[in-house]
Amino acid sequence: MENPSEQSPARWASLPSWLLTRTADHAHRLVGDGFSAVGARGYHYRLLATLEELGPASQAALGRRSGIHLSDMVATINELADGGLVERAPDPADRRRNIISLTAAGERQLRQLEERLTETQEELLAPLSPEERQRLTELLSRLLDHHNGRT
Repeated sequence: MENPSEQSPARWASLPSWLLTRTADHAHRLVGDGFSAVGARGYHYRLLATLEELGPASQAALGRRSGIHLSDMVATINELADGGLVERAPDPADRRRNIISLTAAGERQLRQLEERLTETQEELLAPLSPEERQRLTELLSRLLDHHNGRT
């Protein structure tokens, strides 16, 4: 009788969808652990990076650009504001709306999170050469663009 660990992999274990899902799970865990080590979450990084890119913006604009649902945006802004990483101020053009801006502490936190991301990308992609990493990124981008209707 054959040892189960010596059997060939199950047919489903070589499906691209299964491989993508397992790799995404691993990547999510690595990034989450890296951010958690500095008291942050993925939403924190996305919001801080979006603010750096856009400059001061409304919660709605930040949600659209970062992909953070508005129902999660308020809690994320509250967490970052409590830590002094962002500031919330009334929009002079429409007092019903808030404008969110990045603070100097938020910029420092963003740099720290980017360092963590670099480390986790390195760990995740360790077995790949630089050329393979670039090709993988291109292929994943192409797949995502196709399924998001951008191609």
